Amino acid sequence: MNSLLKTMLEQVSDLHDVPIGAYNIRNNGKSEGRNSTANIQIQSKTDKPGIDIIVKPGTKNESVHIPAIITEAGLHDLVYNDFYIGENADVVIIAGCGVHNCGDQTSMHEGIHRFFVGKNARIRYVEKHIGEGDGSGKRIINPQTHIEAEEDSYVEMETVQLKGVDSTKRVSSAKLAKGATLVISEKIMTHGNQLAETSFSVDLNGEGSSANLVSRSVAKDTSKQVFRSVINGNASCYGHSECDAIIMDEGVVAAIPEITANNVDATLIHEAAIGKIAGEQLTKLMTLGLTEKQAEEQIVNGFLK
Repeated sequence: MNSLLKTMLEQVSDLHDVPIGAYNIRNNGKSEGRNSTANIQIQSKTDKPGIDIIVKPGTKNESVHIPAIITEAGLHDLVYNDFYIGENADVVIIAGCGVHNCGDQTSMHEGIHRFFVGKNARIRYVEKHIGEGDGSGKRIINPQTHIEAEEDSYVEMETVQLKGVDSTKRVSSAKLAKGATLVISEKIMTHGNQLAETSFSVDLNGEGSSANLVSRSVAKDTSKQVFRSVINGNASCYGHSECDAIIMDEGVVAAIPEITANNVDATLIHEAAIGKIAGEQLTKLMTLGLTEKQAEEQIVNGFLK
């Protein structure tokens, strides 16, 4: 791997070298390296670009790394990844995408991920996105995540995008069976004239199923963010959606919730809070010797931590 690829991998996946265990590293639309283990098999698709990740039932304490990197200007990378998580498995999946564009053409990555999570299985899915490079070409990342969770399964999803991505459309959907749990944590920061759109759609189909969707974001300069969440309570269930956002300069944030109870025992909640940094917070930090800019950075970093 060259130095640029190593640097990008470290930023999106916390990898300092080739990982131990199962992994597939995608670089400019091609596989840079792959490894399977006795319990986790990674196979190329035969009908379209992408891979199948198959986790055997009962697999514990193993991880999968599947980062995607783009360093070529003008490249449009589209990939389909399917995850089959066996019953009673408990694994960590680390994805992430980095786009480094030093040219004047748009570079784009679109990753469509489907998860089929077996009974009593648990997964933690981590996805970090960054954009960088000194070119005038745009850096676009459009991820999709679609989840089908069987009885008593648990899915935790953590997504982070804090710099450099000019445009992103993030689409997530889930169908939860009896006793299944979904927890999603999203953190986004935009600046310049960047655009970030998030769409969550969850069907709580099984008795005792639950979903907790939390988005924290900061919009700086003239950037714009749109947060949409749809939760359908189709059984005795619990659903919670929350959007907390800080707007700075001329930033714009819109929160568009939709909750529908199709069962008398469905409990659904949506919360949204959008506003600027409170003046007393800035004043307190500035009395400790920070400049206004340093105080703002401290508050933003703490908010997105």
